[in-house]
Amino acid sequence: MSKQPEKALDIRDIPSVPQWIMLSIQHLFAMFGATILVPFLVELSPAVALVSSGLGTLAYLLITRGRIPAYLGSSFAFIAPIISAKALGGPEAAMMGSFLAGLVYGGVALLIKTLGLKWLMRILPPVVVGPVIMVIGLGLAGVAINMAMNDPATGEYSMTHFIVALVTLAVTVIAAMFFKGFFKLIPVLVGITTGYVFAYVRGLVDLTPVKEAAWFQAPDFIVPFVTYTPSFSWGIVLIMVPVAVVTIAEHIGDQMVLSKVCGKNFLEEPGLHRSILGDGVATIIASCLGGPPNTTYGENIGVLAITRVFSVFVVGGAAAFAILFGFIGKITALISTIPTAVMGGVSILLFGIIASSGLRMLIDNGIDLGENRNLIISSVILVIGVGGAFIQVTEQLQIAGMALATIVGILLNLILPGKEVSYGNGNMFEVKKDDGTAA
Repeated sequence: MSKQPEKALDIRDIPSVPQWIMLSIQHLFAMFGATILVPFLVELSPAVALVSSGLGTLAYLLITRGRIPAYLGSSFAFIAPIISAKALGGPEAAMMGSFLAGLVYGGVALLIKTLGLKWLMRILPPVVVGPVIMVIGLGLAGVAINMAMNDPATGEYSMTHFIVALVTLAVTVIAAMFFKGFFKLIPVLVGITTGYVFAYVRGLVDLTPVKEAAWFQAPDFIVPFVTYTPSFSWGIVLIMVPVAVVTIAEHIGDQMVLSKVCGKNFLEEPGLHRSILGDGVATIIASCLGGPPNTTYGENIGVLAITRVFSVFVVGGAAAFAILFGFIGKITALISTIPTAVMGGVSILLFGIIASSGLRMLIDNGIDLGENRNLIISSVILVIGVGGAFIQVTEQLQIAGMALATIVGILLNLILPGKEVSYGNGNMFEVKKDDGTAA
């Protein structure tokens, strides 16, 4: 582990009240744009997403014994599966799928606690996880372009909407590349805000819902056994559960980065099993309220790296603010007035970044695509996932897209000879023997 970095506030330090409020709001802004974008894209309530992300983060901090300063927000990896699940059985089906994904996290946490990490590395080497992450981003490319180019009222091409999307995209890129300090940490929020103002000037924004909304308003929760009766479906399992396998690998990567930033080994203390369990519980909480699945946020890790404020109390404060914002009706109404073109412009960049992060995983882990084994596995995953291949098991049961690509990738990795070339330099998971040496 690298040398302990200089800290402004350590993990268990409590800031003064004025500092606490400002630092927590900074974390809130860092996650806000991405967290509300996911429910916007899958037509769930942004207010519920804020509340569930706040409650999920507080649960995560509790399960990890207040030793990992991570914020959890809406997961982009589940966008396409949620859309597919809703088409199969409505938002209730998507919530059932999210609940099952959360249970998968719990099962993996138990296995890691019992068996360690090595078995997970065998199933999910970088040559499988990297291309699957690329499929997640590339599979959503059409969604971003349709939102950017088409008038949602008619479904037809609109130059006005496309210009708004391009302006939003341009400002987001400029903010990410050239802004300094705090504003460099929130390029998505800067892009959405600027795009919104430009869209208002172009006549695409109707503020009537904001004027009519109450200041205090309960979100539209979707609660099992209260607003609906849950029902099990193998189709939902095959749509949602394979995504959890991939996001767990992403979660481990986030924990390694966070460990480096904070100068501690969170995989050992409080333990990766606790971290993954916390992520799973946060996703289960979201599924019981009607929000998208949660995941640890790289944006907030960036805030920690720049500010050197590692206090879990600051992260907990951001979670409390998120819950509060979810109950402010005018904020919820304002979010609902954001034109699809604005979200489409931001999505062009964000979905591309998801795809690029999969490519980066291959590069960072030194995966040699000159090796036939690696080339075959990555190529098959990409074409099956992006091409939309599916297996129709029964009339109502289908294995499609990313789920099928993930399953095929795992099977190819287990079957094909020469597994050692698929692990690269071994940086994806830091697997250790009992004596502390590299495995």
